[in-house]
Amino acid sequence: MTHTITREHGPTKGRYVISLGAAEAELTYSITSPKLIIADHTLVPDAFRGTGAGLALVTRMVEDARAEGVKIMPLCPFVNAQRKKHPEWADAFSV
Repeated sequence: MTHTITREHGPTKGRYVISLGAAEAELTYSITSPKLIIADHTLVPDAFRGTGAGLALVTRMVEDARAEGVKIMPLCPFVNAQRKKHPEWADAFSV
């Protein structure tokens, strides 16, 4: 399934969102410095189960972090688990 991901980026917080009708899957983050963000929380409602939405959100965060020269601290257990499954992402994380 192809997901359309939007990004909301503010001065101290942001999130990646996939919408499906009224349901939203999201990955939130906090901005601690111009070079470090903390992946806080991932929420994937039942409507998204089995669609790969969670992985798509983390993949997009990794792509954006690389493009922007930012490191990700994976406080969120889901993001941390995905980091461990994808050693090719090591350059995007600060652990």
